[in-house]
Amino acid sequence: MIHIRHASPLDTRAMADLLNAIIERGGTTAMTEPVSPEILSDWIGNDGTRGAWHVAEDDSGALLGFQWIGPHPDLPPEACDIATFTRIGQTRLGIGARLFEATKHAARDLGYAWINAAIRADNTGGLAYYQSRGFEQWHRREAAVPADGHHVDQILMRCNL
Repeated sequence: MIHIRHASPLDTRAMADLLNAIIERGGTTAMTEPVSPEILSDWIGNDGTRGAWHVAEDDSGALLGFQWIGPHPDLPPEACDIATFTRIGQTRLGIGARLFEATKHAARDLGYAWINAAIRADNTGGLAYYQSRGFEQWHRREAAVPADGHHVDQILMRCNL
């Protein structure tokens, strides 16, 4: 069974391990450098009253994924940005769907009117995930994301709350 709860600084080691495996594998995130638990703890702490972090766990307490929303300087104040990370090999098990239900409620509670997702154009799994959650493309940034010595377009998708 999948359990969703708010993330805390105590989760950051498992979150960093999960995210670093995704970064090392490449191809699905714009991030290219590993993150430390301390960096994630800073990110969680710096979101203040306009951000929300959720984790998904199994019955044993093992981290399956996490999702974040928060303000972004390129977005209007009524919009937040989102990032979703699921353990490699654990996609398509409903983790992202369960995380998004909690995140969507948090976004409404925080006063956001819509959520922005910025996805690498070559991340077909990410594009399919956000589309399945009701996101629609509203912009494309050409050659926006560095990837293995070349640049990849970035698709911006929007979900109205």
